[in-house]
Amino acid sequence: MISSRVAFTGRRAGPWACIALAACVASFAVPLEGAQSSPADRVQEVRSPDGRIAVYINTEGDLSYRVSVDGIPVLNNSQLGLRLLVQGYLGADVTLVSASRTDVDDSWVNPLGKHRHVRDLHRELKLTLRENGPVGQEFKVTFRVFNDGVGFRYGLMLPKGTTADDFTVEEDLTEFAFTADNLCYAGDHTTIPNDAYDIRGGFAGSQEWEFRKQRLSDLSSDTVTGLPLLTHTPGAWVALTEADLVDWSGMWLTRAPQAAGTTAVTLRASLAPRLDGQGLVKGLLPHVSPWRVIMIGESEGRLVESDLVLNLSAPCELQDPSWVKPGMMAWDTWWPGVGKMDTATLKQFIQFASDMGWPYQLIDAGWYTGTVSKDGDVTKVAPNVDMPELLRFAAERHVRLWVWLYWTDADRGEAYKRAFALYEKWGLAGVKIDFMDRDDQEMVNWYGKITREAADHHLLVDFHGAFKPTGMIRTWPNQITREGVMGNEYNKWSSRVTPEHRLTLPFTRFLAGPADFTPGGFVNRSLSTFQTHVSPTQVQGTRAGQLALFVAYDSPVMCVCDNPEDMRGQPGVDFLKLVPTVWDDTRVVRGSVANFLVIARRSGADWFLGSMTNSYARTCSVKLSFLGPGKWQMRWWHDARDSGDMAEHLVVTDRVVRADDTLDLWMASGGGAVAHFSPAPQ
Repeated sequence: MISSRVAFTGRRAGPWACIALAACVASFAVPLEGAQSSPADRVQEVRSPDGRIAVYINTEGDLSYRVSVDGIPVLNNSQLGLRLLVQGYLGADVTLVSASRTDVDDSWVNPLGKHRHVRDLHRELKLTLRENGPVGQEFKVTFRVFNDGVGFRYGLMLPKGTTADDFTVEEDLTEFAFTADNLCYAGDHTTIPNDAYDIRGGFAGSQEWEFRKQRLSDLSSDTVTGLPLLTHTPGAWVALTEADLVDWSGMWLTRAPQAAGTTAVTLRASLAPRLDGQGLVKGLLPHVSPWRVIMIGESEGRLVESDLVLNLSAPCELQDPSWVKPGMMAWDTWWPGVGKMDTATLKQFIQFASDMGWPYQLIDAGWYTGTVSKDGDVTKVAPNVDMPELLRFAAERHVRLWVWLYWTDADRGEAYKRAFALYEKWGLAGVKIDFMDRDDQEMVNWYGKITREAADHHLLVDFHGAFKPTGMIRTWPNQITREGVMGNEYNKWSSRVTPEHRLTLPFTRFLAGPADFTPGGFVNRSLSTFQTHVSPTQVQGTRAGQLALFVAYDSPVMCVCDNPEDMRGQPGVDFLKLVPTVWDDTRVVRGSVANFLVIARRSGADWFLGSMTNSYARTCSVKLSFLGPGKWQMRWWHDARDSGDMAEHLVVTDRVVRADDTLDLWMASGGGAVAHFSPAPQ
């Protein structure tokens, strides 16, 4: 597991950087200083290793780029650049100073993802440009083109002949100029009013939204749209997001006014403003922006398989990450709405986690003293909770505890420093920190500060009320999952977590990284009988459809939502004793965004299959060709013929199969299936 990344990539090496399984690099630079550029110099081209994706960058005058796939335009000329407070515009009128190219074929080990061995195969073009004008400010733009997409970022440089080393970004000029008014699925969020922070509307919030099907032209030009954004272009499926977000503001999108007589639609980057009113981003030079990520696939399923966000993120900073352990986690009384926050009730949940063989138990809100978000003290245990007894009880049963924190209670007077040292003494496994609801630069840096402090005390972190992931789990693997998703909790008070919503998430939100959706609702109801504001909390769709979330969704720590009393002895609970939370391989067998998904995952020698459908019952015939040669023992949990009405019904089938067999997956409305394949005696 421990090794270093090949030095030619230009990133700092780290323990999970990781084993370079194969590496080949060719690099050359073309200095253009003082030379008269030809038309060929003005447009720099870089292609993916397989040659299918081409990026063309105009490097004279207005800085722009365009993208094509198999010769079909995906993005028209799209502006690049930043507007800085002191240095002015970068990208408005440029001259190319130099261009250097690097080919990389590298691999690294990811113990917490969808593929254990991740191939980093790309071609890089690094451009140094000078803004024409009296200052002559130089800056860099770097493109990396992979077989599954494109990443580009800005590099801000110290001005020559000056000691001014600070900068303020006032506007991000980046555009994504789509060639047509494509169908898309975009974050449709509800604004949290806060005039002191967000005078435009948007930006603030927990990023818990539907990704509604619409046209690009339907997106707002008055406020912002959240990421990731998925769209189907004439050339490919494309998703927009960002990676390696460090000391910068989160990126959102705004639709530009549409030109008359055209169906083309341009989306513009829009950065979350700083709370102190000092622009969008402040810092010291030199400085780099996050990667702007354009994921590209011939089908939406290829995007689900992609590790592009992680490949564009910095390698692991932990010297010894072996203590970072994935696994299942039981929740406490918050979800089911039964019992109360006290020692006796928490012991029931800890016992259930132990009986299931799960390593973790979460203690949610109400365990510490004071008023949450006002004067809560995250170092003092409330009288209703006997923490020493819980720690003793859990340790005897090989379960480790997590605790919930309101972010301002953790932040007040740097209480997190005292608390994390205390939690390490207690032997806690991690912290779930909630309600940040922002992704401006100050909050982005707060995430980094908290995660680093937690790592110093061997604590895992799950951010709730959080912005989308941007690859932080690679750099700091103890930041092992986060929310930023409209998850199962919404079933308590709304009917928004529909089968369609659940089937949109793998193709949208999960493209950015793991999500703490909290699957595992066992009080299953048909779509016509589902009710909110009841106890115990119900979920829409079938039991088998809920089990499928454990295969379809990525989260190295998977928090199971339901009450032990609603799960013990229930059909399907045995599957949750054996399904992993991290994978060696992932393959989308079949899938259509918002409609259905069949996904196969490998853990060691075993394979797991998960399938789900939307509100329509359907049959998917699936070739088991992902299996290796020989015979396989299959156990299959699937919908019964009456599951559309009696949603808790499921059937368990055992049979021996081979890779050339076909499995007919019939799924009820809101239903699904899961299967476990293990090598059978030959």
